[in-house]
Amino acid sequence: MKLIVAYIQPHKLNDVKEELYKSDIFKMSATNSLGCGQQKGYHESYRGVDIEVNLLKKVRLEIAVNDQFVQLTIDAIIAGAQTGEIGDGKIFVMPLEDVIRIRSREKGEAAIG
Repeated sequence: MKLIVAYIQPHKLNDVKEELYKSDIFKMSATNSLGCGQQKGYHESYRGVDIEVNLLKKVRLEIAVNDQFVQLTIDAIIAGAQTGEIGDGKIFVMPLEDVIRIRSREKGEAAIG
C-alpha cells in the first residue's frame, strides 16, 4: 500500500481527475495549498507598490492505493497535469503502514478498496 501525494496546478485538476477515472481510480482527497519551487514566484504592482508573490496556488491530491495501482496512478497524474512548463508539480510516493475503514473496521488493502 502506498500514499501518493501530488501537487498540481489548480487549472489541471479536472484533467487529472479524468485521467484517474479512466484508470479506475476514484478515491482521492484534494485540498488547496500554497507553495513555491523552481518557479520562485513573481512580482506584481498593486496601487504602485511592488509586491513579491512567492507562494503560488496549487492543489494537493492525496490518493491511497494498493501496490498494483501505484504506477497507474502516477501515469494518470502525469498525463493530466503535464504541460512541459516549470510549475507542473511534484508527485511523492510514500509507504502506507496501515489503513482502517471506520464503518466496517476493515484493515489493509481491503480498506482502500
